[in-house]
Amino acid sequence: MTPMSISSATPAPDLTVQGAEVPDPHIATLVLLGASGDLANRLLMPALGKLLDAEPQRRGIELLGAGAEDWDAQTWTDHLKDSLTAAEVSAETIDALLATTSYQQADVTSAADLERLVKAAKPAPALYFALPPAVTAKACDALADVALPDGTVLVLEKPFGTDVASAKALNARLATLVPEERTFRVDHFLGRATVLNLLGVRFANRIFEPVWNNQHVESVDIVFDEQLTLEGRARYYDKAGALVDMIQSHLLQVMALVAMNPVGEVSAFDLREAKAEILRAARVWGGDPASASRRARYAAGDVDGRQVPDYAAEPGVDASRGTETLAEVVLEVDSWRWAGVPFRLRSGKAVGVARKEVVVTFKPVPHLPTGLTGACEPDRLRLVMGPDAIALDLNVNGEDDPMGIDRVSLDTQLHPGRLPAYGEVLAGVLDGDPLLAVRGDTAVECWRIVDAVLDAWAKDETPLQTYPAGTQGPEGWPV
Repeated sequence: MTPMSISSATPAPDLTVQGAEVPDPHIATLVLLGASGDLANRLLMPALGKLLDAEPQRRGIELLGAGAEDWDAQTWTDHLKDSLTAAEVSAETIDALLATTSYQQADVTSAADLERLVKAAKPAPALYFALPPAVTAKACDALADVALPDGTVLVLEKPFGTDVASAKALNARLATLVPEERTFRVDHFLGRATVLNLLGVRFANRIFEPVWNNQHVESVDIVFDEQLTLEGRARYYDKAGALVDMIQSHLLQVMALVAMNPVGEVSAFDLREAKAEILRAARVWGGDPASASRRARYAAGDVDGRQVPDYAAEPGVDASRGTETLAEVVLEVDSWRWAGVPFRLRSGKAVGVARKEVVVTFKPVPHLPTGLTGACEPDRLRLVMGPDAIALDLNVNGEDDPMGIDRVSLDTQLHPGRLPAYGEVLAGVLDGDPLLAVRGDTAVECWRIVDAVLDAWAKDETPLQTYPAGTQGPEGWPV
């Protein structure tokens, strides 16, 4: 039977969100540290442009770029204009930004240079560290000797530390600089549309919450497989790998949203505390990181007609590191609601078919009446990420044989949101709303969960397997 679709797409439910009404921006200057880098050029500056297009009342925000390059004013404005133009930002927004923006060459690990940047910014500034994690940590150390204006916001990209100890140390340093509510640990994966779509499906539909527990759910899979390879990111990725790059941060945050208890309000406090409760209860399945995890890396192959070299032969890769490009970890949440339910988190690169979804598999029916024939598979709810969609796989009577069981899928697209993910992140920063920011204690919990796996892998207790690029992973792995 051909899968049937719901007749019309349904927009995301109108949930009440704290700070949904856009206030007058109180961040006067966005100081972009690492302004000449790829993250700033490819994502942050276009996202700022899209945000200002959507909310032109914010065009009074000034952008101060800072970087190691010795750029004059014309070089900087040309660079900014090219980035915004490529993102199809309106001429009005581009003109407004170019009229007030400036650039300063700076060593972002120097207290003197950071103080100069802070003094050049109108209070209160937001300091966005578009920098490698190690450089960000040094910059935060240097800020200890800088007098920050009241209301200053610090914005950090993941990963937040490299293990539990370093994450705690970074949190301690940040706590001496600004209050926790003014520290934004960015996870762009939690773009507001995706967050609200997950919450809307769960809490705006009565049919799901009564069965959202271990009495009815067999397993939960959170998968982010992509056809992309390194794409020039070997300098970072070869030291991180799939486990740290995706599972330790993004997928654990999604798991917390999927598994959390109902909240009274979609506010920064309620949502982040509900996620923290889940992460505190999460641990490796059976307490055995070696058997509850898998790792592999791609060999030469063909991805959608594109020839891909062996990962170890990619430019910038140190093959002796044994970096994985496909990782899988099975976790359990030690709570009344979820005891006994495996949560499988998987992420890989250079696979044949991209797959980005949360799959909730329900337990099979306890009894199929005699007379009904055919395979009766478990019901599955699929929450697809980017573009967001939902599908419910069900068993129904067959088209040709009314006593036979057939499979159908009810599906619809979910609202994509009005801004790119980084646009939502910047809106939260400028509004001082940390709804999408990762709280310090949960950053530590995420490292606690994966540190045991990383330790087992370092001891080679879990073998590093290979898979041809363009396949779904090593033979025998679940997909």
